[in-house]
Amino acid sequence: MKRTALTLLCLSALTLSVVAQDTSTATATPADNSGRNVRDRSGETKTSGDQSNSSGDIKITAAIRRAVMKDDSLSMMAKNVKIITADGMVTLRGPVKNAAEKETVARLAEANAGGAKVMNHLEVKASE
Repeated sequence: MKRTALTLLCLSALTLSVVAQDTSTATATPADNSGRNVRDRSGETKTSGDQSNSSGDIKITAAIRRAVMKDDSLSMMAKNVKIITADGMVTLRGPVKNAAEKETVARLAEANAGGAKVMNHLEVKASE
């Protein structure tokens, strides 16, 4: 009985210390995307809601996405970029890890865009 009580007490203390560390880290570096949210709501930049439903635009987006996902040299961050095609124009948006990934995604988009113009708005994420 004493051993069980001691074990529970130790687990409780460990849990509280982990929660305290997580809370202090979270408050020290708040997540703030306010600037990007304002930019995206302004209508000046393309968002995923701007993807066209036309057959041709959907085929272009799908071809680019398949090429990006197939490339094993890209990080998951690069594979998750937004690919938006509307009226035969492709827009690439989102973060990538480095300039090489930015170039690779843009090259894959160009090669699979079927002649559509590609606007590269990818951002290299700053190292932390």
